[in-house]
Amino acid sequence: MSADERIDSRLIALAFGGVLREVRTSRKISQEVLAERAGVDRTYPSMLERGVRAPGLSIAIAVAIALGVEPDGLVRTTVERLRRQGVLR
Repeated sequence: MSADERIDSRLIALAFGGVLREVRTSRKISQEVLAERAGVDRTYPSMLERGVRAPGLSIAIAVAIALGVEPDGLVRTTVERLRRQGVLR
């Protein structure tokens, strides 16, 4: 992938954040409870959901486990969303 073909990391963060918010709210888990379960600062879930921050692999896995979902499901749904938006082929 060339520099011209790289995906804007902000678009990825926004897509992941949207997926995270949908999963979290569908499971009726507050951001505060998610943070506690995932072992992150209480403000971090909000930053993830707003696309202000993009999680590293270890945090993505911790968040998925805290939500009771498979980590690959969060990633797969994020990729599907990016494809629907035309960001990915």
